[in-house]
Amino acid sequence: MAARHEVLVIGGGNAGISLAARLRRYKVEDIGLVEPRTTHYFQPLFSHIGAGAARMSEAVRDQAKVMPRGVEWIRGSVADILPGENAVVLADGSRVGYGQLVVCPGLQLDWDGVPGLAEAMASPDVTSNYDPAMPGKTWALVRSLRYGTAVFTQPPGPAKCAGAAQKIAYMACDYWREQDVLRDIRVVLVVPTPTVFGVEGVDAVLDAKVAEYGIELRTGTILAGVDSARRTVSLAGPAGTEELAFDLLHVVPPQSAPDWLKSTALPAAGDGGGFVEVDPELLRHRRYPNVWSLGDAAATLNSKCGGALRKQVKVLAKNLKAVLAGREPQQRYNHYGVCPFTLTRHTVLFAEFDHQYRPMPTFPWLDPAKERRWAWVLDRRIFPQIYWHLILKGRA
Repeated sequence: MAARHEVLVIGGGNAGISLAARLRRYKVEDIGLVEPRTTHYFQPLFSHIGAGAARMSEAVRDQAKVMPRGVEWIRGSVADILPGENAVVLADGSRVGYGQLVVCPGLQLDWDGVPGLAEAMASPDVTSNYDPAMPGKTWALVRSLRYGTAVFTQPPGPAKCAGAAQKIAYMACDYWREQDVLRDIRVVLVVPTPTVFGVEGVDAVLDAKVAEYGIELRTGTILAGVDSARRTVSLAGPAGTEELAFDLLHVVPPQSAPDWLKSTALPAAGDGGGFVEVDPELLRHRRYPNVWSLGDAAATLNSKCGGALRKQVKVLAKNLKAVLAGREPQQRYNHYGVCPFTLTRHTVLFAEFDHQYRPMPTFPWLDPAKERRWAWVLDRRIFPQIYWHLILKGRA
């Protein structure tokens, strides 16, 4: 085996970079990080970009510039993991050995998971802020629409920051209201859940915003098909299948763990999503004690989001540090999740909750179910700077 690292990290997104940086601060010397991409994105800004409230240049950096010092960047793709041999197989056939392995490659976007969706993404009226190439397209469509029907869909199952499907809908409506054209636009919001989101208190605020904008809310409903030539979507809901014509369609595709990960020994038997089987609090694999996972590819119980990941990084880094020192891991992740709902292009509602969607506010004395201007400043202006200068440095 040509290469081996004391700690090998798979994935150079938020999870992998911030964890590697924190481990370096903990004096872990031998870290390798596998990542094929040369561009790093701060994805939470994509919703703001799609609403004309941010620029793509604020959300992108060269991967080389965010790589922690002292970490070996292995520029390749993973093809397989052999936990019995403590080895990772790369796409070029080479192997990298490890003492401890951290798996955090994120999610893949399953554009083929909805009939007609993959083909529709190339059409002029369909967009998704989940594709880094498309937030600019989203803003162009929002800016040019003056009448017609706009449809926004949220997928069932695990998705990274699933609430982003709603963020762009609310901000688009706010823009159309500013332009005095909202009354001429039919807006349909499709969510798979029984209520608009599912967190006590938060639902009431979102329902009020839906009513304020005149949005038609379809709960318990999913996108079942897209016909881009006819500009129609099929929606499957409690009353059956509905066909709806659109002039603007914003979709969030179904998501799962990467296909290569699904075929390894790391997911639990029967896990069709292919997520790494971990103790959801220790973040350690249930069958392979020197394998760990966090972020979107881990089979944790929380909502998949950056706020959850930040807490997971701290837990996993401390647990891994303990194991490297010959001690048992003691830190436990508390299933925290958060979704900052951009309800206008100037206000945000921070929804904080646990894995059972019970409110979990950071500041219990502050009413969490309220949209605030300062929360928008925090989400739009301050968090991106925290991300680039603190989180990716292992300091937040």
